[in-house]
Amino acid sequence: MIVEITDSKEKQAIARKVLEALTDWFEVEESREEYISGCAEWTFFAAKEEEEAVGFLCLKETGKATVELAVMGVLKEYHRSGLGRQLVEKAKEAAGSQGYEFMQVKTVKMGMYEDYDRTNLFYISCGFKEFEVFPLLWDEANPCQIYVMSLR
Repeated sequence: MIVEITDSKEKQAIARKVLEALTDWFEVEESREEYISGCAEWTFFAAKEEEEAVGFLCLKETGKATVELAVMGVLKEYHRSGLGRQLVEKAKEAAGSQGYEFMQVKTVKMGMYEDYDRTNLFYISCGFKEFEVFPLLWDEANPCQIYVMSLR
């Protein structure tokens, strides 16, 4: 079940639980803490199984017509269960109904790391299209791939 969470402290508690369990993707503590802090202000959806949060997705505005899938995580034991796709679908519905025309997401470019290759394939399977690569946005070892999708 996907639900919107509006309480800032609940958002941060869910984000902390999930991101601290996914250190393969969220290994840098400083970045992880920035996501946890930021999510208090962003649109927040949680994936729940038997009332327990097992994943989440946050949206933040990056332009008048564009929203960014700022951070997303699903506990490993729930990977490939459809919850990630349900989170993205709920985010698309919400962003479209709020008048946004585009959704973007940033990840590490395909071909750099196996875990991130799976992430890239997931976003592509959800309808995102390759938009641009910024080789040095993060650092040389982690070129930033931006994907975008139309919400119209």
